[in-house]
Amino acid sequence: MTKKGWQEVDHYFTTKLHNQDEVMEAAIKANEEAELPSIDVAPNQGKMLHLLAKMKGAKHILEIGTLGGYSSIWMAKALPENGTLITLEYSEKHAEVARKNIKLAGLDNKIEVLVGAALDTLPSLKDKKFDFIFIDADKKNNPHYIKWAFELSKPGTVIITDNVVRGGKVTDAASEDENIKGIREFVDLLSENERIDSTAIQTVGTKGYDGFVISIVKE
Repeated sequence: MTKKGWQEVDHYFTTKLHNQDEVMEAAIKANEEAELPSIDVAPNQGKMLHLLAKMKGAKHILEIGTLGGYSSIWMAKALPENGTLITLEYSEKHAEVARKNIKLAGLDNKIEVLVGAALDTLPSLKDKKFDFIFIDADKKNNPHYIKWAFELSKPGTVIITDNVVRGGKVTDAASEDENIKGIREFVDLLSENERIDSTAIQTVGTKGYDGFVISIVKE
């Protein structure tokens, strides 16, 4: 199957299983017009995050890596009335686009965007506990992000980490790519931590060949 075939399958399921959502479409359009990198999660992956957060019954969500707020909106739509989502974004430009998208979605009362390097802003959250965490930022720092996720989690917290397969390159132990090295160290940390139970799902589709690690903090 070619990438074109994967894209067609994604399109088929999205058109069949998703209601047309003008807010989500507007967010993608706004991101494109602002010339943000075209690295948002695919619509079906955004819906997956939404459903996972809903199945978890998440009330407090942490996202590391906002971009234009597309995935933030998907997850926040799963929150109860009193739920909150804090999302961390390095770029002020990206954060500004995200805030506009979030306001248009009517979710600015639930979502807070913190601007700055995540490793600088994460310490400000040390007194909080989250029940759903999504890691989708610079991969070389995944080992640091997962350590903070451990710190900010509680028994039952679900942790989802994106872009862990990298077209299959994650298996290359000799890779000098900082992203690959970061992901492999991140996976090692998961495998060594007895508090965490994890698995990986390989994905193909509009975003190409990649995958997620899904983890849960044990009781």
